[in-house]
Parts: sequence; C-alpha cells; structure tokens
Amino acid sequence: MAINLEDAQILLEEHHLLKEQFNGRKYNFKHVTYDSRQVEQDTLFFCKGNFKKEYLTDAIDHGATGYVAEEKYVDDGQTSFLIVTDVQKAMALLGAAFYGYPQNDLFVIGITGTKGKTTSSYFAKGILDQMTAKRTALFSTVNRVVGQRPEDTFKSNLTTPESLDLFHDMRKAVDNGMTHLVMEVSSQAYKKNRVYGLHYNVGIFLNISPDHVGENEHPTFADYLFCKEQILANSDYCILNVDTEHFKDIYYAAKSDVESERLLTFTHTDNQTLPDENPIDVQIENLQETLLDSQFKLHALTAKAKDLHLEGTYSITIPGDYNEGNATAAIIASILGNATQEDAVQGLKHVKVAGRMEMVQTKNHGLVYIDYAHNYASLHALLEFLKAQRKVERLIVVVGSTGNKGVSRREGFGKAISQGADVAILTSDDPGYEDPMKIAQEIDQYIDHQRVQVFFEMDRATAIKRAIEMGKPNDVVVLAGKGEDKYQKINGVDTPYPNDLNVAKNIVKGLEDEQ
Repeated sequence: MAINLEDAQILLEEHHLLKEQFNGRKYNFKHVTYDSRQVEQDTLFFCKGNFKKEYLTDAIDHGATGYVAEEKYVDDGQTSFLIVTDVQKAMALLGAAFYGYPQNDLFVIGITGTKGKTTSSYFAKGILDQMTAKRTALFSTVNRVVGQRPEDTFKSNLTTPESLDLFHDMRKAVDNGMTHLVMEVSSQAYKKNRVYGLHYNVGIFLNISPDHVGENEHPTFADYLFCKEQILANSDYCILNVDTEHFKDIYYAAKSDVESERLLTFTHTDNQTLPDENPIDVQIENLQETLLDSQFKLHALTAKAKDLHLEGTYSITIPGDYNEGNATAAIIASILGNATQEDAVQGLKHVKVAGRMEMVQTKNHGLVYIDYAHNYASLHALLEFLKAQRKVERLIVVVGSTGNKGVSRREGFGKAISQGADVAILTSDDPGYEDPMKIAQEIDQYIDHQRVQVFFEMDRATAIKRAIEMGKPNDVVVLAGKGEDKYQKINGVDTPYPNDLNVAKNIVKGLEDEQ
C-alpha cells in the first residue's frame, strides 16, 4: 500500500479541496497516520482536530516526509505538503486511495438511528454469517470484527472510526477473505467527515429522537437530523422505519436521493400508506413476546417487497417490538445482499448482543435487567416493554448520563423515568470532565417527584447494590446505560469498571450466600 503526492494532488483537486502543494525531497508515502506516535519512515501525516505544531515536528523527527493540513505549519524545502480546505475530507479521500478502495470488494450495509444501530448490526451480521460462513465484517459501537480469528475481534473506541482507521480495517477485512461489512454510521461520522466519499450498497435509517445535541456534538436538532440523513444520499438502496418520529422529513429526503424501486419501508402499525399515499412495503405482525424472545411475521405489501421473498415467521432472542423492527431492517438489507429468507430465519435465532437486555434472576429481590439504553427513546421503550410483559410491583431504575456530550439526554432520562419508573437511583455514567452529581441533578429536574421516588448515589456499583437490595420479589431493577462497558470515562481517563452485568451478578451472589 502506498500513495504518491501527484495522485493525492489530483484526487484533492477533483474534490476542490487543494489550496497549495509542495513536492519535497520524498513524495512517495508508504504509511499514513494522524497520530504522531504511529509515524514510520516515509509517512504522510494528517494534521487534524485540536492540532499543535509540535505534533508535526515530532512526526517529521520520526520519519514523516509529508503532511496534509489546513494551514502551512512547516516549509523547510524538504518536507512535502498538501494544504487543503478541509483536512477531514482530505483524510477520508486519501485514506480510501491509500488502502486501495477496499469498500469496492465488500457489500457494505450502513445503519444509522438514535437507537437500535448496534442490535440491528448484530442481527444483520448473524444473517449474513449464515450465508457467508462467517465472512461478514462488523464495525459497531461494541466491537469491530475484521476476520475469523480471535485476534480479529476487538473493542471499538468510536461508533464509526476515524476515516484512516475505517479504511485500514476494511482493507484488513478484505485481506482476511470477508465479503460483506455491516457498520454503524453515527451522526458524528458525517458531522466530522469520517465517511466522506464512502458509498453504501444499503443504507438503513432506523429512527431519530432528540439526542446528541450539545456543546461538543450537534448545535441543534436540525443539524443532527441533517447529518443522519446524509446516509440516504450515499446509498444504492435505502430502508426506512415508518414508525419513527420525523418520518415525513426522512421519507422525502430519501425520495430525493434514490429511485422509488430502491426505497423500502416497513411498519409495525396497521397503517399501510406513506405520506405521499404510496404503499408501505413490509408490515410486521407480532405473534408472541416474552422477556426471553419474540416471534413475529413479515408480510410483503408491494411487488418490490414480494420480490425479496421475505414473508415468513422469525424468532429473536432480544425481545421487544422495537427489536422486531431492528430485525426487519436487517432482514431486508441482508436479502438485498443475497441472503435468503431461510438464512434470515436461521441466522437470527441465536443472535445476542453484549449488554443488551440481559437478565440476572434473584430469589427474593426480583429480576435485574441490564441494558445499554442510553437516551429517552431506548429507556422509554425498555420500561414500557417490561411493564407489558409481567406483573411488575415496582420498576427501579439505576441511570446516569454522559458528560460533555448528549446534554439533551438528561431531560430525556427524566421524562422516561417519570413515565415508566417507580424508583430512580441517579448515579455516574462516563461523566467525562463534568461533576456527576451536577449531571444527576439536571436529570432530577425533569422527574415528576409525585410519581417517582429519587435517590442519589454517585458510586455506580454502590447504586446498583442499593437498587438490588431494595428490590422485592415482584420488582424489576433496570440498570441502564452502560451494559457491559468495562470502563468509565472520568476526567479524560478510561477508568476500569467491572461492568453492570458482573457487578449485579456479584451482588446477587453475595445476598443469596447470606441467606
């Protein structure tokens, strides 16, 4: 893998990004990076983000022979440079070129949505693994999978990686014989141009609700929606969940980007028409639902849906009508990727997602439910599902909110707690550089104290212990937000944390050993 300055210049000029360039002593590059600690000899270095000139100086000292930046930092007559109008866009374009456009050798499914991206990704991977004998790569919030060996699965640090990391891992997947890729696409991926120039064979838009609006993310909901809608303009086929908020906006955005035969819609409701009176393509019928699984049937309502041959009955082990929707999106996308209906039936049966709807049974303290629910939409849906599934004496919720991002989640948590919980223990969840008590107090402002009893405990493990000890046989204790995350982000440090599931198991074991 390599790239030379002339090819880079042509590519940047084609996209109207190049302002100035200089051919230094060396202009063939064997490596690319934006991290000065990863520089090797003959590296093209990208000056991005909160950049300081000393990072480039350090990179040159360690072998960088060229750089890409939005301003001229070094002009020493030896170091090549490309000065561009947008370094993030340049990095995406040059990263794809450096790694030989690996996306062209993969069937790529991109999934966006405020909730459900990860679950849908795992559903799609389960189906496609059935078809491809496990040659399906995955880029998710939880893990990245680039091959079939144990070392080819590793923890993700971002929902959608930086562009250089994205194309590096795509190349690795292709070299490892993977034929398909399922990837989550965050709004920030478009906001920060991590996926600039990347095209998807299938783009899925699951849903949207106010989230990720704050000082370090999207300034407004309109900006958040606009960034999410970019997946529609960059996909051959689009799949839309009709049941989401703001569907009319999303639908007309999709219609302007793809032809009608390549736009597929699905719903859980009895409604069978779209905003322009065209028919919805697929209808979901719930057959049976427990705390352990869901069974549902898909009905094809249009000729293009019938052509997919997806009608039939399916089972999933991550229940809830919203997860039936996630599975439906995955089924449609996978069939477009040449899976069969039988692949979908078999592939979905045993899909599990770490930290999603996991349970710990207790003898005397009710049921403990662990879920990654981390915004209003997901927490509200989870609480409503639990109340519908069994006679619940009380719903006890342990929750916090992240610091320095997603500020609108705090009001959302307060609203979801008021609508569905009886007791809330507000605690810490990746507070970043903020005071977790201050975050908890902001959530508390939006809780109806006439309906919900509220406690504060900033040590998360202690909060979980308190909630479980409080639980009675017919209560459900919900641990929301962190799932199986093994660390908390505190003051810029990834601080080790056993994860909610392990904490709950240990607490339950201790309580039952005492009895």
